[in-house]
Amino acid sequence: MRTARATAAAVTALFGVGAAAVAAGRFASDAALKAPPGRPLPTEPRLTVHGTAAGQISLTRDLAALRPGRYGLSGDGSHAVVGPVLADASDTADTVVRRLERVTHGTLEPGDKAWLTPNLYVGNPSAALGIEHTDIDIPGELGALPAWFVPGARDTWVIAVHGLGTTRELAMNVMGFLHSNHFPVLALSYRGDLGAPRPPGGLNHLGETEWRDLDAAIRHAVRHGARQVVLHGWSSGATMALRAAAHSELRDRVSGLVLDSPVLSWETTLRALAAARRTPGPLLPLAVRAAQGRTGLYGDRAPDASPAAGLQVPALVFHGPDDTVAPWQLSRRLADARPDMVAFRTVGNAPHGAMWNADPQAYEEALRRFLTPLM
Repeated sequence: MRTARATAAAVTALFGVGAAAVAAGRFASDAALKAPPGRPLPTEPRLTVHGTAAGQISLTRDLAALRPGRYGLSGDGSHAVVGPVLADASDTADTVVRRLERVTHGTLEPGDKAWLTPNLYVGNPSAALGIEHTDIDIPGELGALPAWFVPGARDTWVIAVHGLGTTRELAMNVMGFLHSNHFPVLALSYRGDLGAPRPPGGLNHLGETEWRDLDAAIRHAVRHGARQVVLHGWSSGATMALRAAAHSELRDRVSGLVLDSPVLSWETTLRALAAARRTPGPLLPLAVRAAQGRTGLYGDRAPDASPAAGLQVPALVFHGPDDTVAPWQLSRRLADARPDMVAFRTVGNAPHGAMWNADPQAYEEALRRFLTPLM
């Protein structure tokens, strides 16, 4: 009898530990599967505002605060645009002074918490950039998908699709450049975004199913006069672009891909985001298994089904070794596997999805050279 009770207690304890491990894996997987658009990824540190002056802002000294380039600075209820670090400004051992270009809305007070974001602009193209646009709804498989359409004289359209932690506002970073070169631009919101349909289970699939919404945008563009389209995707939006170029029934209309910080291994990205939530290393495999069970994504593709194997159109890839969310090495491997198709631009000192922010001029020049033969 005592043996039976001991065995039952051991089994109960085992089940308890197992249930706790499953719950922990599930929670850890939420870092990627429930990453809210427009909110910082767990890899992005919160910075403290120490003060502002004419054209200057003092922030917590951190590697993030020292990044070169231009960024949005978002807080709860505020947004500003900050430029480069001011080398001649009076900072301290604990602070960094950057150029404060403008406060878009809200206020920045000492003690406020904020984070850098690739989204330089907020609102819509008309209000933020002074560029005429139309609000449209694109029919998708789950319902209507809100999008902005900026008209242009060319019959090659650029369809822009954001990724993890951002919104379609990210497309406005390059929209001025594209508009000045007369490209029609379609900036898409997809399942899970504000105003768009809720995805099954409320979960993000890191581009693996969301690409069907991009496919709907391609169909819309072709119906409304596009002879061909270039897909410009950031992060998991770049994954969507790769999937659409390989699987869309209209893939013959896709003439090129621009991939910024592409998520080429959802398992690696999920592990990175879970680790950034301080998930203990031994629990990371549980986070992957939990994601597999919740989403139906069972492992990264075999080599013969890799993006390189199915790439049929020219691709311009922007990525950098400082990306802690999607490994730069996988983009390098893609470029090495298909030098006939891939132009690769390494960008240093830039976080995930922010290759334009680090050096807008160099980014747009590479974009101009890539798009010129596709016009």
